Amino acid sequence: MNIYQRKQQWKIVLFATAVVIVIASLWYTNRLVKKIADEEREKVKLWAKSVQKKAKLVKFTNELFTKMKAEERKKAELYATATQRLASADMNDLTFILNVIQSNTTVPVILVNNQDKIAGRRNLDSISERDSALVKERLLRMKAKNFPKKALDEMKKKLQDSLAVTFGKRDSMYISRQLMQMKAKNPPISIEYFQGKKNYLYYNDSKVFEDIKLVFDSLIKSFIAEVAVNTASVPVIYTDSTKENVLAVGNVDSAVILRPDKLQDRIQTMASQNAPIEIDLGEGGKNYIYYEQSTLLTQLKYYPFVQFGVIGLFLVIAYSLFSTARKSEQNQVWVGMSKETAHQLGTPLSSLMAWVEILKGQGVEDSIIHELNRDVDRLNTITERFSKIGSVPNMQSENIGEVLEHAVDYIKLRTSRNVVFTIKCEEKRPVQAKISIPLFEWVIENLCKNAVDAMDGKGTITLDITDATQFVYIDVTDTGKGIPKGKIKTVFEPGYTTKQRGWGLGLSLCKRIIENYHAGKIFVKRSEPNVGTTFRIVLNK
Repeated sequence: MNIYQRKQQWKIVLFATAVVIVIASLWYTNRLVKKIADEEREKVKLWAKSVQKKAKLVKFTNELFTKMKAEERKKAELYATATQRLASADMNDLTFILNVIQSNTTVPVILVNNQDKIAGRRNLDSISERDSALVKERLLRMKAKNFPKKALDEMKKKLQDSLAVTFGKRDSMYISRQLMQMKAKNPPISIEYFQGKKNYLYYNDSKVFEDIKLVFDSLIKSFIAEVAVNTASVPVIYTDSTKENVLAVGNVDSAVILRPDKLQDRIQTMASQNAPIEIDLGEGGKNYIYYEQSTLLTQLKYYPFVQFGVIGLFLVIAYSLFSTARKSEQNQVWVGMSKETAHQLGTPLSSLMAWVEILKGQGVEDSIIHELNRDVDRLNTITERFSKIGSVPNMQSENIGEVLEHAVDYIKLRTSRNVVFTIKCEEKRPVQAKISIPLFEWVIENLCKNAVDAMDGKGTITLDITDATQFVYIDVTDTGKGIPKGKIKTVFEPGYTTKQRGWGLGLSLCKRIIENYHAGKIFVKRSEPNVGTTFRIVLNK
């Protein structure tokens, strides 16, 4: 098992582990969210039950308030009936009727004739009554200071005369205002006292009734406040029966309440999550409580996705940085190795060139000298290639067809005759592209050598040149064993080889030369087992 197979297996293991961790985290988080949601729902239910119980108390108070109002109406009607019978009663019934009239000590009433003139009143805290109490209080203070009886009588007479003049008109105005309020609040009770002649009795709520009403209003306000500030800390909207008028809100942005369209959308969202709680306040009045999940629960629900997103972004950045550092380190190794190789070849190459000159002087056959010169030139080319690794190559526009023919001619002389080389180009004019001839020929030689090894020294190698608008495509096709599909992405990695004694640097070197120095592309275009493989080189024109 080579390093790339182990690397692929480690990738699969690490990916599977990451998937398991993510699934386990999501499962645990969802379980935690569900548990908190259930607890929150139970809190809401408990809070809703308390609200409903308090609503029942409000409803009971409202019904009691309605009954008391009806009872006060009955008292006023009984007072009116007694007043009516008083006009026609005999002496035997008079005591009972007077007792009925005097028993009304709470309901304020005013009796008017058919001309709307005040004929009588009862239970009105008038100004004159209050001021009479002030006179008594002042006289008591004077008596406590041992004023003479004559002085007390004179003072009493003066005060009473003064009050009668000063407050008589004001007392009349006060009663008139009370009458207007009674007329606006309750319909009158008609009293027929003689042959179609009628008086009218107007009445108002008693002091006891108003006190109970004040308590009732306070209870309603307390109830609404408790709905808004709830123990469950969930967003709440409390509306009336129309579901449009908001009575109270809790944990909801005020901007939503001020916009009717947003308010209705929020109410519909709440209703879709939880059925609204119906509050019966009596007399056919119903209010509604809408609520939804708390902000904390919603944030917790989506927290894992945000967390994994941040972790994923961090891993991508970290991988990118480490990958860049690794590639930079590999490049330094490649450059150092190439420079050192060129340096090591330089000394024996110079020695070989000197030996060729010595052999020429000793009369060695020209054919031998010629072949030695070709090998020396070849070594010189190889040294030049290694020396260019890591340096900016001199890129010039060259005839691709001629460069391919030169590279193939060199390979032909060192390859079995059973290997057929073919160069195809549909263009009649020369196809030009900017290349570095020594480096580009190195790529072609490596591809052809690999193709010869894949065909076991027997087959066809075809080089197709295609001239496109912006690019030049060179396809190198062999009739060899092919590359397994699982290995296609790793053939350009350093160390990948199918040979027992191979270094696995040929295709990696080709990829670096084409992509790093020529700004092009090289990849496996297609490959089939026992049919052959096609490598494509893409060059910028």
